[in-house]
Amino acid sequence: MSVLESFQVPVLPDYIKTMTKQEMEKRIWDIKKELGSRLFMPGHYYQKDEVIQFADETGDSLQLAKTGAANKEAEFIVFCGVHFMAETADILSEEHQTVLLPDLRAGCSMADMANINQLEKAWEKLQTQLGDTVIPLTYVNSTAAIKAFCGSHEGATLTSSNAKKMLEWAFSQKERILFLPDQHLGRNTAFDMGIRLEEMAVWDPIQQVLEYDGDPAQLRMILWKGHCSVHEKFTMENVRNTRREHPDANIIVHPECTFDVVQAADDAGSTNKIINTIHKAPPGSKWAVGTEMNLVNRLTQVETDKTVFSLNSNMCPCLTMNRIDLPHLLWSLESIITPDPHHVIKVETQTKRDAWTALERMLQQ
Repeated sequence: MSVLESFQVPVLPDYIKTMTKQEMEKRIWDIKKELGSRLFMPGHYYQKDEVIQFADETGDSLQLAKTGAANKEAEFIVFCGVHFMAETADILSEEHQTVLLPDLRAGCSMADMANINQLEKAWEKLQTQLGDTVIPLTYVNSTAAIKAFCGSHEGATLTSSNAKKMLEWAFSQKERILFLPDQHLGRNTAFDMGIRLEEMAVWDPIQQVLEYDGDPAQLRMILWKGHCSVHEKFTMENVRNTRREHPDANIIVHPECTFDVVQAADDAGSTNKIINTIHKAPPGSKWAVGTEMNLVNRLTQVETDKTVFSLNSNMCPCLTMNRIDLPHLLWSLESIITPDPHHVIKVETQTKRDAWTALERMLQQ
């Protein structure tokens, strides 16, 4: 598990609360200039515009993981994302580097759907039922402890960008895959590889049971019963409404969406694929996008020669990702130059070592 620094500043300082947006922005730019190469600020695509403007590197989970692994110079890494991403940055960092998360409330509901106690119990039961035929793979949207478990049990991590490649690797190692924590990404990726739904089961971590009526000998994918609370809100009703109201629109969705939505879409892929596909699309084309709202809004602003809109017009941004805002970012940077860094993310040594193994197996593929 991750260990947060014992000292935690409880509330946002009053002097920051009274600053205007322009004053906060100027102060952030000034601090970035003062710290220079001592500071590195990666920002996930789903961040607010007010935050992403300061990012030194913008990307999806795979891009930022690779960037974090390559950056050995910065003394401070202020991660504009969510908790598991900051953990990953610490796992891949050097001893002299300190990782900070501007707001500790920036978590991930999907990552919270798989804890290490549940996984250890599940593993014991699956080993009893299926023997030594299973390899664990975890989406990077998971805790450091889950990553460490996979690293110490011959498994690896993956992202939506390289999920197919990692499943191919895992099947070269073992007969079956335990896929954590997002069942939809696992199901959609496996199906695209030719694995039938009848060869997939769901593991319920609450009931601690395998939901499967088929022949155990045919079982290839064991999908953890977890999901993304944002992407699961895209529905078949949204698809039908879009087809009716915008018959000339292309529907592209993230593979964290449900199986029926992905199958009904014109295309599906990682955040990076969605961005590149729309960027390369012909002018005048129309795109209904099934992913996080901040990114969709940014695509609308950038791809002005196309029509881009959300597949679900009632969607809101990822609430936990949006915990990172201008005041908390400034507060984090101020703590560095005080100097009294707070909201430090530090993964325990053995967990870090095993999680690094899982991440390294991914990065080597």
